[in-house]
Amino acid sequence: MNTLCHVVVLLVIGLASMGRAEDDFGLSVKTYTKENFKDELAKANHFIMFYAPWCGHCKRLHPAWEDLAKKYNEKPEEERDVVIAKVDCTTDTEVCSGQDVTGYPTLKFFKKGEAEAEKYRGQRSLNDLAKYVNKQMGLEVEEEAVTEPEIAVADKGLYVLGEKSFANHIKAGNHFIKFYAPWCGHCQKLAPTWDELAETFADGTVAKIAKVDCTQAQSLCQEHEIKGYPTLAWFKNGKKTEVYRGARTLDELSDFVKTSAETKDQPEADKVPTESGETGPVVLLTIDNFAKEIESGVTFVKYFAPWCGHCKRLAPTWDELAKKYEGKAGIKVAKVDCTSNDNQNKELCNDQGVNGFPTLIIHKDGQKVAEYSGKRELADLEKFVNQHYTAKDEL
Repeated sequence: MNTLCHVVVLLVIGLASMGRAEDDFGLSVKTYTKENFKDELAKANHFIMFYAPWCGHCKRLHPAWEDLAKKYNEKPEEERDVVIAKVDCTTDTEVCSGQDVTGYPTLKFFKKGEAEAEKYRGQRSLNDLAKYVNKQMGLEVEEEAVTEPEIAVADKGLYVLGEKSFANHIKAGNHFIKFYAPWCGHCQKLAPTWDELAETFADGTVAKIAKVDCTQAQSLCQEHEIKGYPTLAWFKNGKKTEVYRGARTLDELSDFVKTSAETKDQPEADKVPTESGETGPVVLLTIDNFAKEIESGVTFVKYFAPWCGHCKRLAPTWDELAKKYEGKAGIKVAKVDCTSNDNQNKELCNDQGVNGFPTLIIHKDGQKVAEYSGKRELADLEKFVNQHYTAKDEL
């Protein structure tokens, strides 16, 4: 019996430990549920984290949130200006739904007696969180303003731009700029590669590599219609000319920089149509003529981007393939520039499932039939076309 009791006690302790591991905020953060949420909000100002125990971003925020709670919750009650609390959205879904929580963590500030809460959107360091709380309470101590330099200085080739330095920096030459947020996971993964890219082009003769923190330069990012992080944009002589949508490897990014710097000032043979809508024997398709051009017969389409190295290497072979079928009824060899004219063909490329460049798809009588994934030699491409074009198609 004693052994059994000992096992049960160990199990209980183990389960409790697992619970603490999942929800390791410490003791200073107040816990609210549907039973006490409204009552507690009526008593004081609150800064509340709505979270899920399994959420990685929430776990990373735990230490700072606990330190914030120690700073404010452990004051004597008569001096306490705000309460730092949390709500577990996996157990109190009703509370979180009522607060329109759609992602984790969501941080909201509730002022005593006010129905509407303000959502916090800033950085998540203890210092930034505390500044925000003090500002909400009218307690913020004015700091000596830090003047942002109007001329950006590079560190190992990487320029850090803000609202004052941006316009002056990009007004002349080529610039490849990363718009990001420090909390963004994809941005964090890209950061080492972006640093390498900056070092690769550190002399600035080809292009200057820069970054903009959109949590610090919100109006600048809104002006340039930044809707997701990271956004990688090419600027030339003060104007945004293209948004990069390719792979985020050092080789692909470097290739984009070199190609963009070389070709943005002149027409590209692979993207400038003649009056007939073709470049030589290769038919140039756009979102406007795509449906009509592929509605009958076999159409083999290359979806590409002008800066893509693999696309450029394929271009001569693609021209040869088009010449093979030039004048042959029922077969077209065509291409779509997925990035031309401010991405006018983006929707078309997305609809066709284009996730990388080049993507080669064969269409028959208006329908997508197959995506080619073989060798890109002329004989192999020709064989693929012939497999989808039979004698019956000639009748």
